[in-house]
Amino acid sequence: MGSQNHFLIPLFLLLNLGLSIGVGQGLGLGLGACQPSGYLRGKTGNCNRKHDSDCCKAGKLYPQYRCSPPIAGNTKAEMTINSFAKGGDGGGPSECDNQYHDDNEMVVALSTGWYNGGSRCLNYININANGRTVKAKVVDECDSVYGCDSDHDFQPPCPNNIVDASPAVWKALKIPESEIGDYDITWSDA
Repeated sequence: MGSQNHFLIPLFLLLNLGLSIGVGQGLGLGLGACQPSGYLRGKTGNCNRKHDSDCCKAGKLYPQYRCSPPIAGNTKAEMTINSFAKGGDGGGPSECDNQYHDDNEMVVALSTGWYNGGSRCLNYININANGRTVKAKVVDECDSVYGCDSDHDFQPPCPNNIVDASPAVWKALKIPESEIGDYDITWSDA
């Protein structure tokens, strides 16, 4: 009878750990994993296709994320390209400063979880790719929850692991033009 209690205590602790991690964070083998928090039904509209932007398809279900993968010393991410300039594929002005940013500025947007309610606004991150490291300023959120509307240029919600970078960042990393679009990187706070 006493040996049964030895299993109940660790199970109780594991369940409490799971609750403290939060909804969508996962347990067990996926400890720290970020799971979809819901799905958004797509609507079409006037989507700017510059930089081969992904445009919403009517009726398609897009995953929504309120979280991002845990941040480590060098966090793995997917870098995408975005114009933060007026009329660019980024939509409206940047969230952090309500400004547009020229394509020659080293700026990025982070997925919702990493953006963390704006706590990284106007701070710098280091981006490592192609054997190089560059520093870029966080100016926007790559919204992982909402999309498929005019505020988001009728683009779907971002995946939860995105560093959306200006053309200047891609150029500074000397990424070959044929590989611009989606690129595996690591990043850290500067």
